[in-house]
Amino acid sequence: MAYQQTQGDFQTMATLETFGFLPKFSQEEINAQIAYIIANGWTPGIEHEHPDNAYDHYWTMWKLPMFGETDMGHILSELEACHRSYPDHHVRLTGYDNYTQSQGSAFVVFEARR
Repeated sequence: MAYQQTQGDFQTMATLETFGFLPKFSQEEINAQIAYIIANGWTPGIEHEHPDNAYDHYWTMWKLPMFGETDMGHILSELEACHRSYPDHHVRLTGYDNYTQSQGSAFVVFEARR
């Protein structure tokens, strides 16, 4: 019996970050992720990049990471300020874990259209 290879119409969609496969976060879900970053003592950092460069370039930092920040309102206002300044860019929030020297969390808050 000959081997038959079946091919489907499998389309690969470019996604951003781990949560890219999920529906877009509501404001409550974004707040929960920020609260998780704060609760773990991670340093919030905001990055942005144009969609054309998002997959093959390092993202640009928005200001410096917010070392020791525990005010969710301040983090949200900085995310909004970055989005207002770069409305055609993706904007993501990263929680840097200073103990493991790695990203503990990263997700796109504002996704620009291509």
